[in-house]
Amino acid sequence: MPGLKKVFIHFLSLASLFCVPLPSVADEIEKFYAGKSMSMIIGSSSGGGYDTLARAVARHIVRHIPGGPVISVRHMPGAGGIAAANHLYSVAAKDGSTIGLLRNLVPLEPLFGTPQAEYDATKFNWIGTLAAETGVMIVWHTSSFKSIEDVRSREFLAASDGINSQSAFFSRVFNELLGTKIKVIGGYKGQNEAYLAIERGEVDSFGITYWSSLTSTKQAWLKDNKIRILLQYGPVREPDLADVPYAPDLLKSEEDRLLFQAAYSPLTLGRPFVLPPDVPPSRVAAIRKAFIDMLEDPVFKEEAGRLGLQTNWPRTGIQLQDELVRIHAMPRSVLENLKRLANAR
Repeated sequence: MPGLKKVFIHFLSLASLFCVPLPSVADEIEKFYAGKSMSMIIGSSSGGGYDTLARAVARHIVRHIPGGPVISVRHMPGAGGIAAANHLYSVAAKDGSTIGLLRNLVPLEPLFGTPQAEYDATKFNWIGTLAAETGVMIVWHTSSFKSIEDVRSREFLAASDGINSQSAFFSRVFNELLGTKIKVIGGYKGQNEAYLAIERGEVDSFGITYWSSLTSTKQAWLKDNKIRILLQYGPVREPDLADVPYAPDLLKSEEDRLLFQAAYSPLTLGRPFVLPPDVPPSRVAAIRKAFIDMLEDPVFKEEAGRLGLQTNWPRTGIQLQDELVRIHAMPRSVLENLKRLANAR
């Protein structure tokens, strides 16, 4: 989608013109961030795609924040990413010194009635995302599962990193809408542990794998054809996976298509960066502008390409906020079905 990307980057350039603080505000922002030690909290374990993304953004966004702060990355896995969101919402400093990288199902957990989710996602200050996500269903190259039809015909073991996690949720969605026979196997701390289990043959797959995660952390798998991709899904079809079935095409009823669209709406959020609630608006604007400027930075673009980070559909904080409003406005019947799938055990 190169044309769309050019239009979007042009939009970001125009948007940045209207985000420049007034001189007195700019002085205050630079004074606050000068020499500041910031934290970036991510709701996943180390070594995976979120870790790679967080560290790359932490290295580059600081060059666009007035005052030149430094950012350290902190991992806070637990409850499928909910623990990190709870911390950002209620514990983290509300002064603009703490950034979060959320797992993208996390904003919907309060909508699902998940009791552990002690936050209102609409009150976070959304910064932006590098790309929409494309989910893929993978198996090891020696697996007896050759196609999605095989997953419909016999039991398929999918690793999960939490009963409320995306990996468990999407396994239930596939069983409901595609007629698959996925059995969720819990107890894995995160993506890396699940990948090792796939290699060892303990499980057939991980409940959800992002194409961006594979391109950034498992380039050797792709180069050496170590995995087979059975299915792709998300708001956009991945151009690099032209021969892989696209899940929405397999649905037969409009009701099922609408429910699946709602289910993968978190993938539209990509891997979103946020600030806690109640951060001073001038600092929110400064961090949003820094994120936009980073996206246009040739040095960041070079490293993103080298690391395999996907930047196919960048979105601003305002756009992410609008997406959350759209999700909350979906028909009640769709949201009730989503809640049922999210809470099925």
